[in-house]
Amino acid sequence: MLIPIHTVDAFTDKPFSGNPAGVCILEKELNDKQMQNIAFKMNLSETAFIVRSGKDFLLRWFTPVAEINLCGHATLASAHLLREQGIVKVEDIIHFHTKSGLLTARFKDEEIELNFPAMDTEEISIFPDLEKAIGTKPVYTGKSKWIYIAELKNAEEIRSLKPDIETMRTLPFSGEVLVTAKADMPGYDFISRFFAPSMGVNEDPVTGSAHCVLGPYWMKKLNKNIFKAYQASKRGGTLGVRVQGDRVYLTGKAVTVLTVEMTA
Repeated sequence: MLIPIHTVDAFTDKPFSGNPAGVCILEKELNDKQMQNIAFKMNLSETAFIVRSGKDFLLRWFTPVAEINLCGHATLASAHLLREQGIVKVEDIIHFHTKSGLLTARFKDEEIELNFPAMDTEEISIFPDLEKAIGTKPVYTGKSKWIYIAELKNAEEIRSLKPDIETMRTLPFSGEVLVTAKADMPGYDFISRFFAPSMGVNEDPVTGSAHCVLGPYWMKKLNKNIFKAYQASKRGGTLGVRVQGDRVYLTGKAVTVLTVEMTA
């Protein structure tokens, strides 16, 4: 069985920047092993699998080594591709049924807006392995539903950070680490980087789900609810972030860069 697979760069309008996601629009569901094998072969931070369910869609995400509960950039990529393929119209609101509940996507001018759950942060004391993994002493450390978050002194420290990936791989909890600081670039509010080696992703280029944590965190720090954020990975990417109640609205663009067929 040949399955079309698309590579879509998300949170960017330029090819070979932002975060690449694999996207498979399926006529019927594959089994878990098939999806994991495809994600492993694609070797991207996430590959999304979409199946129509009535007027809605079932959506699942796999890293090269495991299925995950929430992924922003692959959801953005999925919405982009559904529109590009003519499966949905620009005026449609797309309903995705996922492991994190119902997520929606809608088109706003040239951007896509995702409706995701907000995630609060609980402050924790820094412990030796976490400090070693980050590679510097944060000014704040906390824990959200799935990840550790650390605020560093300034944006330059974020950009120049050289984390200890092997130590990070051994951390308790999920082992995923999000670092952030107030932005030093005009027009931006905060920057970040995200590491998930235990999930097969040493550094994720642009992480939508991490901004479900960053939005509420910076809302309390900056006393505002609308932000422009930059993820300072090698590829880099820009996100709009708006916090409203228990939801975070993420906006960005996407571009399709590759279409292939794979045997499943």
